[in-house]
Amino acid sequence: MGIEPSSVKIDNMVDGTVNQVVESAQGPGYELPLLLFAGFRALVDALHRQLAEEGHPDVRPAHGFAMQAIGTAGASASEIGRRLGVSKQAAGKTVDRLEQLGYVRREADPSDARAKTVVLTDRGLDCLRRSAAIFDELRGRWGRTLGSERLRQLEADLRTVAGAEGFRLDAQAWFDR
Repeated sequence: MGIEPSSVKIDNMVDGTVNQVVESAQGPGYELPLLLFAGFRALVDALHRQLAEEGHPDVRPAHGFAMQAIGTAGASASEIGRRLGVSKQAAGKTVDRLEQLGYVRREADPSDARAKTVVLTDRGLDCLRRSAAIFDELRGRWGRTLGSERLRQLEADLRTVAGAEGFRLDAQAWFDR
């Protein structure tokens, strides 16, 4: 990796020799999580603007995490809560809202007559499909801005530092700790 011209300062010139002092391209440590969060926020905000234009104006980031936790096979409120890292009651409130908006419905659990399984409706599945397509489009924009190879390397580097835990759905609960 070469030195960016803006990060090189000429210190002095003696006998035709240039001594260069390389200024640190590294910001303070606290900047890294803020920059990562700003990138996440930029993507999610752009996603929700586009979803609103495509017929999903009421869906919020927490709803997206919940629909991912429900998945295509459905899940109980307890399981949704575990996946999101929240109580069964908190998961139930989110499910209630998603049900009001038409993204999920509760069905009888075939293995337990007392239990209910939360499943995505066609509207919920449409929202997830559109979200995936929009994220692909946003990734393409980032690739055009940063360069596709640089973006691939960034993603590979983030996978490396994220470790085995990889993708987690409990971001909202983590912020509430």
